[in-house]
Amino acid sequence: MRLRQLTVACSLSVVLCVPVHAEARDIGRDTLPANDGWAAEGAGTTGGAAADDAHVFTVTDRAGLVRALDGGSDTPKIIKIAGTIDANTGDDGDRLDCADYATGGYALKKYLAAYDPRTWGSAKPSGPQEQARQASAARQAERIVLPVGSNTTLVGLGDSAVLKGASLQIKDADNVIVRNLDLRDAYDCFPVWQPNTGGLGDWKTAYDNIWLTGATHVWVDHVTLSDKGHPDAKEPTHFARNYLRHDGLLDITNGSDLVTVSWSRFGGHDKAMLIGNGDTATGDRGKLRVTLHHNAFESVVQRAPRVRFGQVHLYNNRYDITGDDYRYSLGVSTESRIHAENNAFHAPGHVEVADLVKSWNGSALHQSGTLFNDFPVDLLAIHNAYNSGSERDLTADVGWTPALHGPIDSAGAADRAVARGAGAGRIP
Repeated sequence: MRLRQLTVACSLSVVLCVPVHAEARDIGRDTLPANDGWAAEGAGTTGGAAADDAHVFTVTDRAGLVRALDGGSDTPKIIKIAGTIDANTGDDGDRLDCADYATGGYALKKYLAAYDPRTWGSAKPSGPQEQARQASAARQAERIVLPVGSNTTLVGLGDSAVLKGASLQIKDADNVIVRNLDLRDAYDCFPVWQPNTGGLGDWKTAYDNIWLTGATHVWVDHVTLSDKGHPDAKEPTHFARNYLRHDGLLDITNGSDLVTVSWSRFGGHDKAMLIGNGDTATGDRGKLRVTLHHNAFESVVQRAPRVRFGQVHLYNNRYDITGDDYRYSLGVSTESRIHAENNAFHAPGHVEVADLVKSWNGSALHQSGTLFNDFPVDLLAIHNAYNSGSERDLTADVGWTPALHGPIDSAGAADRAVARGAGAGRIP
């Protein structure tokens, strides 16, 4: 736990000194420091710092959290989470599982029988079992989708605040802070089969741990995001595809803008972070300005991040790559402009420098100061040399130079600092 400041008070008439404990700093009133990434643009990001005492809440269960969020209202508010809150609970506080949400005759065994590609073919699922799946999914969404409105600070108390099973959705909101929380296992009970995805079909899940859609001025800091509790690697295979239960850890889409993600830990997940959700979403041009600094990506298979359209400043992050299923870290997609500097990668022997970057219709990547297993490397030159047969060469000119940022350390110094300090429960 965080230590409180200790002072000493002494009586003048008697030589007697007693310890007096001063209250710890209230991180709920913290605001984003000046120049700390894109979220500092303009008026900056203050979250609920202006909340009056009537709108400062300490919550310990889902019902209290829902009341405090107030349906995603714009009223300035500070919400402090104490202990562990499970979103998959009823109004009476009892734990709910997937069977409690199932309705309309839905059963996985029936769903698999109905849409087996060998008999159903490649058409989009329809009919009674798909309708039942949708109705069941809607019942779960009512429980676990939690809207976060403008002028809100959501913060964990101490070093062990956990929100599990929830999908925080910051939709069309401005001025939001999320800090010091362990956000885990946004588990989808009812994935949908998509026959034509990826050529072989795939399972599509519905929930991100945090989803920014049309959101502006958002600061995510010292959070831990993972699938802890139900890792997808332990899920079965159906139709020759892993039966995924999780979508992204933190996705930033649909015109979201002016976002800073700092000192956070992303772990044990497939698709960690998507910035920009579609190649045809041309309305995202000029938006999706995101800063990612001092974050740890651990055992992440891909999307750390994958970017379309956005101006993304990626500096002083640590990547710890494990597993045989690793695909890439930096995804350079349509009109993306990633400015990456002083990041450190750690990887096993089967992963090469050329594997770190993947391009889909991308054109540019700025990189400097990169370390790979403690050796300096040029990501751009190696990508172009090894992938020229399958992907077009990327240029170094991304058309902009970051101005809003704090001190940028060497990759080695940042690597050590992030290993010690990133994640929930580690705010200095």
